[in-house]
This record gives sequence, C-alpha cells and structure tokens, in this order.
Amino acid sequence: MWSTAPFYQSRGTMLRMEWELHTREEPGALLTSALWWAGPGLRMISSAILGGGIGTREWVLNAQVPGGYSRTDPDVHLTELAASHGLLGPGVGLMTAAHVAGIVRRRDEGVEAAATVGLRVPTWAAAPVGAVDRELAPVVRTDHPYRPGTINIVVSVPVALTDAALVNAVATATEAKTQALLEVGYAATGTASDAVCIAAPLDGLPEPFAGPRSEWGARIARAVHSAVHAGATTDARLRSAAVS
Repeated sequence: MWSTAPFYQSRGTMLRMEWELHTREEPGALLTSALWWAGPGLRMISSAILGGGIGTREWVLNAQVPGGYSRTDPDVHLTELAASHGLLGPGVGLMTAAHVAGIVRRRDEGVEAAATVGLRVPTWAAAPVGAVDRELAPVVRTDHPYRPGTINIVVSVPVALTDAALVNAVATATEAKTQALLEVGYAATGTASDAVCIAAPLDGLPEPFAGPRSEWGARIARAVHSAVHAGATTDARLRSAAVS
C-alpha cells in the first residue's frame, strides 16, 4: 500500500498521485482496486462512467472487475465500491479487467501519469459499419488464463487548465497512448472501453493550451506514453506466456 497523503504545492511543482491498493473477493476471483485520495482543490475531466465530465472531484477509484464482467449498471456498481471504501463527495470511478495491482506510474517535469493496461481485444477506433467488437461482449472462453482488457489512464498536472486545455489534454493523452501501442507492436488505437482522467488544481492562472507541443501538453504526452508503453509491453509478455 502506498501513502495516501495528498500533495500539491505552488505552480509547476508535482501534484503527486499516491495510490492505495485494496483487494476484495468476488466469486472465483481476488480483485484489486487502486484509490487516489486527491482531496479538495482539484477539478478533473474524465470519460469515466462515474463522475465523468468536467468538475471538482476529490478522489479517483480504478476498480478491477472479472474478464467476463456482465453487469449492466456499472455506475451503480462503482458507487457501491466507492461507498465500501468510505469515499465521500464527488469523485471519478473507473473499471477495468486489467491487472490493477500492476499500475504503472511515470513522471515528466511535474506531470504524473498512472495507467492500467489490458489489451484483450485491441481495436481500431474507426471500424467498418456493423463490425462486432468482442470487447463489448462477455468473455465466454475458458481455455485462456490471461484475458484482461481496457486501458485506464489518470494524469495529474500541477497547473490550472482552462476548459479547452482540459479537453486538449484528453486528446494529447489519447494520442500518446496510441503512439505507445503502435511502438509496442499492437495494430490498434486502444480497446473499445478505454477511459481517461486528467486532474488539475482549481487555483492559479489557467494554462490555455495542452496540445502535444505546448509546455504542459508535451509533458502529459511523454508521461502517458512512457506509462502505457511499459504497461503494454508487460501485457504483451504475459499474454504471450499464457498461450505458449
């Protein structure tokens, strides 16, 4: 378990993400959740099913679920899991079948990225009309012992960002993720269930840009690229070992 003390200081210093790891038992599985108690004073943008959008948020929960997850109310499930951890106030809830205990953290000049990477069904974003994506269906195979899916990315930036810059940061993180996957050897932009969350302080003069060639966008890109590259490399190795 890592320390949970929130840490953020003046402009440009590290907004440190300290993650707690928790385990829970579900039928036939021991599952891990990663929890960041971010505390007050932050706003986040996220595509998460729980706490998505733009607004003030105080925590991030990245919960592992079984590879054959079939509940149709993931927002309710995440709310239940958050309550089980004593989480109060607004927060962000993410789900993944990836190995959450293997969360990868990378830093770049004040920016920190944390990623859980599972590529059970890597896919291209633009697919032909009517294409069936197995990532959206329950897993029915029982002969493959390693089948995590979903890439969840959480990024902390130590400076305030405008709404436009927050949106730009999501795009930058997604581009960096795709670059990392291609470099590792996956012919894919990600999986169909990937999610991202960017956190930044409320206070301070907001930065207007977060594209990959802006000061903070470049740092976001490098941190995310490094985290996803490492996670995808490990995932590919485990997947190869499982079928060998």
